[in-house]
Amino acid sequence: MGYKEILSAVAIILTLVAFLPYIRSIIDGTTKPHVFSWVIWSSTTFIVFLAQLSDHGGAGAWPLGVSSVISMYVAILAYTKKSDITITRLDWFFLVVALGALPVWYFTSDPLLVVVILTTVDVLGFGPTFRKAYRRPFEEQLRFFAVMATREVFAVSALENYSLTTLLFPVLMSATTWIFITMVLYRRKHIINERQADD
Repeated sequence: MGYKEILSAVAIILTLVAFLPYIRSIIDGTTKPHVFSWVIWSSTTFIVFLAQLSDHGGAGAWPLGVSSVISMYVAILAYTKKSDITITRLDWFFLVVALGALPVWYFTSDPLLVVVILTTVDVLGFGPTFRKAYRRPFEEQLRFFAVMATREVFAVSALENYSLTTLLFPVLMSATTWIFITMVLYRRKHIINERQADD
């Protein structure tokens, strides 16, 4: 096993380390993810995984493949546990654009164009989760997001071909995730301060 495969294995292990307690917290009812965000993320992640493979991303693409499968399970779990299932027209728009990327790839044979579309959709698809977490910041498990953002470092390092096609998605998603974490921490602190002021 080469060092790229080892880095990929570390990224996959981090994926599991992040997801297992997150899934457990959904089952326990302490975490209430937005179902549509997870449907969008699972769809876009899987298609980007295929695009990375087509651009010779190699072992570095494997963590995205694993994430896409687990993300779909989280979406199903969020729906069955009646988490946040409020769906707006904008949510539907994100999903349609995400699924529409496949025919774009088929007709253009350009994986970079697909990755640009899907990265944009994935970042915008964070919208429902940002909206929910801003109102109810204590319903999100930040450790999950921190581990997933850290995982991207190993996944990027494991890529066998560095190009805009293979790098754009993991780098921008990691940055967006850190912005999300910062926002939630700020909101939690703000709410705690408000409660203390009321007391």
